[in-house]
Amino acid sequence: MVVAISGGIDSAVCASLAVQALGAGKVFGLLLPERDSSPESLERGRALVDYLGIDHDVQDIAPTLAALGCYRWRDDAIRSVFPHYDETWRSKIAIAGGDKGRFNHFRLVVEDPQGRVAEQRLGLQPYLQIVAATNYKQRIRKTIEYFHADRLNYAVVGTPNRLEYDQGFFVKNGDGSADVKPIAHLYKTQVYALGRHLGLPSSICQAVPTTDTYSLPQGQDEFYFALPYQQMDLALWAYNHHLTAAELAETLDISVEQAQWVFDDIEAKRRATSYLHQKAVLLSSVSEV
Repeated sequence: MVVAISGGIDSAVCASLAVQALGAGKVFGLLLPERDSSPESLERGRALVDYLGIDHDVQDIAPTLAALGCYRWRDDAIRSVFPHYDETWRSKIAIAGGDKGRFNHFRLVVEDPQGRVAEQRLGLQPYLQIVAATNYKQRIRKTIEYFHADRLNYAVVGTPNRLEYDQGFFVKNGDGSADVKPIAHLYKTQVYALGRHLGLPSSICQAVPTTDTYSLPQGQDEFYFALPYQQMDLALWAYNHHLTAAELAETLDISVEQAQWVFDDIEAKRRATSYLHQKAVLLSSVSEV
């Protein structure tokens, strides 16, 4: 199996499970940093492959992304909102609205070299262009994963947990593509528990989930989910098991209105991202296949 290792708990657990199932000699790890990746992510990734004893490769994908225009397209979109933005600045996008019962929308946050932070609500076109550009990162990584899978005659492991899989927090034909997804049924809290049970390095088991996609630090809840993962796990579990908003509110110590907003946001994200799970549309069925 081929596993792209990000330095986070999800890919670490997936790699460890692959080793448990097949042995270290049949698992190949990939560490694929780029310009905006955190150095700590690479350090944790190296610690994991050493711990598991698997063959691996480290490939900086920044030159490929630059050649494709990933950074240029992203920066052009950012400059349409903040004209003085350049490569010395840092940036990220953050979600807002859904946790307050409104439509989800995104804010662009930038930081200049002097540390001054500004933010602005994103219009549709710059938002789409920034996301399209940054999605290059997941798709290039997946291309490299399948190169090595073809070279070795291996299968590619996908690393989404239940929150990500259910709520569409993945890139179509990027990190959403795989031959086997061993933790898609597990809530994030369960993945952390499994990592501890497997004896994974403490630096990984204690790492806070991040997107590791933008140059400014960014938590997954800030980018996509309505709540931090511990609370989001409980909210999704409650929704899946038909608990009421009042019961969730009591558990999370929030108002019933806020709990209902979280339930509504779960439904909204399922609707908005349902296409990510769909197969290609055929004009006519091919019954033999």
